[in-house]
Amino acid sequence: MSTRQDVTNNKTALVELKDLNKVFFTDEVETNALNNINLTIYKGEYLSITGPSGCGKSTLLSLLGLLDTPTSGLYQLAGHNASNIDPDERARIRNKEIGFVFQSFNLISDLTVAENIELPLSYRTDLNKNQCKDMVLSSLEKFDLTHRANHYPSQLSGGQQQRVAVARAIAGKPAIILADEPTGNLDSKNAQSVMALLDELHQDGATICMVTHDPASAERAQRVIEVFDGKIVSDYEVTSTQAIAV
Repeated sequence: MSTRQDVTNNKTALVELKDLNKVFFTDEVETNALNNINLTIYKGEYLSITGPSGCGKSTLLSLLGLLDTPTSGLYQLAGHNASNIDPDERARIRNKEIGFVFQSFNLISDLTVAENIELPLSYRTDLNKNQCKDMVLSSLEKFDLTHRANHYPSQLSGGQQQRVAVARAIAGKPAIILADEPTGNLDSKNAQSVMALLDELHQDGATICMVTHDPASAERAQRVIEVFDGKIVSDYEVTSTQAIAV
């Protein structure tokens, strides 16, 4: 199954969510975290998801990243029906198609920079060891980290650790990069540096979906999705002054 071509704008729909819902059940209480989410993300698009704490944006990112499953609705990613699949298949698709950048970096402290970047690649059955090494080297070079290849996370600044996290995210050439508050643990200088990296990746053709509570960071994307009480309440192009009605 191939990704759908949207004939109205000649773009390829990479992600499609249709009537997506997520309900959490705790102590006989139902919490509707997401309600009837309909969203299309196109190949090469840079999109940000924003909204107040508890609005559902992190839950939405978890579903997009195949870290959780929807209660109901359809999710298609890069031609895969990812709505209701077994854990092994979900892990396989996630590892191949999705690159993650987390607020807390999520680097493994006893692995070197090169080993951290290589780790997700090592689980891919479609890559041999030489291919993994070549992809790690390419990613190190792209982010000017070659001289840090044998260093450990504790030997790096916060900004450098996030650069490693971004390098790890793109090393496997994923279909989409998901960034969860990527500047949340950084000072303003390093935050600007990481946002510039994301800008550069987008200019090189990467598809990026970023969750952020910072309006300035959100509007560095092409398109902003605002979430409130588990629903998408606006969807607009940054260059436009008119939000799209949803």
